[in-house]
Amino acid sequence: MSRWRVRIVTVFSALLGLLWMGCLSWAIVDYYHGEASGVEDLSAQPIEKRPDEFTVVALGDSLTRGTGDETGKGYVGTVTEELEKKFDHPITVQNLGIKGLVSAQLAEQVQEREVERQLQRADAILVTIGGNDLFQKGDTLLNLDSTTISKLQKNYLVHLDEILSTIRQNNSSAQLFMLGLYNPFIELDENGEMNAIVRQWNNETAEVLAKYEDMVFVPTFDLFQLSVNEYLYSDRFHPNSAGYRLMAERIAPLIEWEAKDDE
Repeated sequence: MSRWRVRIVTVFSALLGLLWMGCLSWAIVDYYHGEASGVEDLSAQPIEKRPDEFTVVALGDSLTRGTGDETGKGYVGTVTEELEKKFDHPITVQNLGIKGLVSAQLAEQVQEREVERQLQRADAILVTIGGNDLFQKGDTLLNLDSTTISKLQKNYLVHLDEILSTIRQNNSSAQLFMLGLYNPFIELDENGEMNAIVRQWNNETAEVLAKYEDMVFVPTFDLFQLSVNEYLYSDRFHPNSAGYRLMAERIAPLIEWEAKDDE
């Protein structure tokens, strides 16, 4: 190969690398450092429920919002569709997810009057939280420091316990399903360090949920483990439509309900 061809190939490869890193940086900033907005005022909606009404309340970050799903459904929308077929009833859904949310913010959100009101009506509660706590705007990925990660995890677990406790204070019987974290950076994780961190994070999360009745930890790590790129959006971080469907198909069969007809 001539010197000019070698130079062209080198420059082209460098440009591709810069493009990939640019997309990754945008995804990290957008997902982990997005601005959290307020919750919609739902006071105009009636709190009374019909006996044949099944209500889902979804809480959390941009995964709950469905960021990256080309169809706009996200896992919450797909779960809703599956439940409508399963129960043969319309499903009422309140999606209160906020892009960029961290566990401390969710602990505050669930204490807001309108959010408490929606939680009281819920038959099932879906939660995604923790990714923003762990990755810290991408800093954790660039600097895998065990002491820092341990501190982040400790604070997150305290907030998670507060979140679950507040939910139970408002609703003692709703089923709660919390999705675990997956590792979108598996192909960059040559030493398996991030895999180990995410697994440990998930294990500790599951232990907190185990303290409460009718709260279920739903793993997602394995869904993305072998074919991560097949289930990621073009930003190489959020799930795509197929990835969200995998998540939804794992949750929907776990949700149980027996409709009660009006008397």
